[in-house]
Amino acid sequence: MPTPPTESAWLQQAAQGGMVAAESAFHRLWRGFMVARVGTALVLLVLLWSMQLLGLAPAIDSWQIILCAAYLGASLGVVLAGRPARPGQHFDPQWVFTIGIDLLAFATLHVTQAAGLNFSPLFALPVLTASVLGSALLALGTAAGVTLLLLIDAWVQALQLPEAAPRFVQAGLTGGGFFVVALLANQLAARLAREEQLARRSRLAARTQAQVNELVIETLADGVVVLAPDAVVQAANPAARQLLGWDDTDAPVSLMLASRPGWQPLVDLAERTFAEQASQQAELALEIGPGERVHLRVRTRLTPPHEQQSEALCVMFLQDLREAEARLRTEKLAAMGRMSAAVAHEIRNPLAAIAQANALLAEDLARADQKQLSDMVGKNTQRLAQIVDEILNIARVQQQPAAPVALELDAAVQASAGEWSRHARPGPRLRVQPGAPGHWARFDPEHLRRVLVNLLDNALRYASTGAGAIVVATESHGDDRALRVWSDGPPLEATVQRHLFEPFFSSESRSSGLGLYICRELCERHGATIAYDRAPAPDGSGRPGNLFTVVLRPAAPAPTAAGAARAVGG
Repeated sequence: MPTPPTESAWLQQAAQGGMVAAESAFHRLWRGFMVARVGTALVLLVLLWSMQLLGLAPAIDSWQIILCAAYLGASLGVVLAGRPARPGQHFDPQWVFTIGIDLLAFATLHVTQAAGLNFSPLFALPVLTASVLGSALLALGTAAGVTLLLLIDAWVQALQLPEAAPRFVQAGLTGGGFFVVALLANQLAARLAREEQLARRSRLAARTQAQVNELVIETLADGVVVLAPDAVVQAANPAARQLLGWDDTDAPVSLMLASRPGWQPLVDLAERTFAEQASQQAELALEIGPGERVHLRVRTRLTPPHEQQSEALCVMFLQDLREAEARLRTEKLAAMGRMSAAVAHEIRNPLAAIAQANALLAEDLARADQKQLSDMVGKNTQRLAQIVDEILNIARVQQQPAAPVALELDAAVQASAGEWSRHARPGPRLRVQPGAPGHWARFDPEHLRRVLVNLLDNALRYASTGAGAIVVATESHGDDRALRVWSDGPPLEATVQRHLFEPFFSSESRSSGLGLYICRELCERHGATIAYDRAPAPDGSGRPGNLFTVVLRPAAPAPTAAGAARAVGG
């Protein structure tokens, strides 16, 4: 999958695009002037040739027509083979083949007075070319050259004809006008170039900002939905589509919120935002599917209209309440980690004192029932100490190395399930079906008991009171050893399934939300996996229910493992 471009790559691409656009605009301007030269040469050639053929100007010489044809060829050559060059500090030879040829051709026609016409207005073309495409020095130099040519022509005519003063005045005024045109055109072109560059930079900044905003919105964890006043969705980021259960394949971008009944609370909130012209905030429950609800915290903001005729848009920010609660639980976990040292001191020390006192007391006991009670106190003290260690390890996010051993799966599961049954007293609601006789798995026996007890406590909380409402089964498929705990409780919402194994997550306030999290942590320690699925009961009855599956690593049989497994049930 291709990697999306970064902001720096976007900046580089946008800058290159701006440079290409600027060069393209200058190239079009340059080509326009070159085409104008071709058009002027063509008009001169056709005009003089037609006047010679029609006899309107018998003073036209053939060399003047040849001159116009040569000028036309030179102009076409520049258009076909020339290249645009921006003005710089150094003189570009291309101006000799453009402005220089223009001045030479027009000056020759003007001095010889071909067909008795006045060709001085044609000097405006090279002056404008130098002013718009060249530097200020080139523009003024071209105007000075034109003025000098006009004055020389006036002086030559003054030698032949009387009343030379008006000709000098006319040449001076015409040259002064070319100077004014050159200066104004050059300043106007420079100003337009600066404004074009500023506009190009502004477009570049706006395009870059829009691309960055799009990237931020697309990767935002919270949903963002943009609505028009008629509740039509103008835009929605992937997080919003996921929260609303919006499939791209069956819904266009311009989707009306009112088209789906489950989104009606969003429609009401948007209408209230437009009616009051003020931001709103609410916690809503949406039906996004059959039996599937999502709880959202929604905030709305109105965008100011860009023009008087345009309308404001409503921007909705959607936040999954369960996601927010998960972040809060994570903060709680961090706070518990900071208190772990005090907890260790306050709990471990009393436990150690109880264990030591019980050991001293056991030395003086003679009756069997008293020794049994003392053994029970010792075992439960040791178990409580292990639980404290696990909680502290979870809080500090410091997992101690596990000590897995080879255990017989069916024997260990039956022993742990039997112990849990004696304490929880589920009666006929619990059904144990061992299905992996003679198969061994690698797992710590006490940790496996903890995993199974947590899963059974969770199943008992939501299962019905009927017989076989809870099923514990073991299976063996190839190298996999599986432990399955099934209950006939109601299906879990999709939002609940995403956070099942997170710390402090629970759909009930009475639960600590650590049971399934501890199961996952213990399974990961031993290279096992745990997963949830809505599946039929493993007893073959086909009843739908909630199934938790733990897949364990296989192990070779070990004589000590059987004793360890039996010790769990003792």
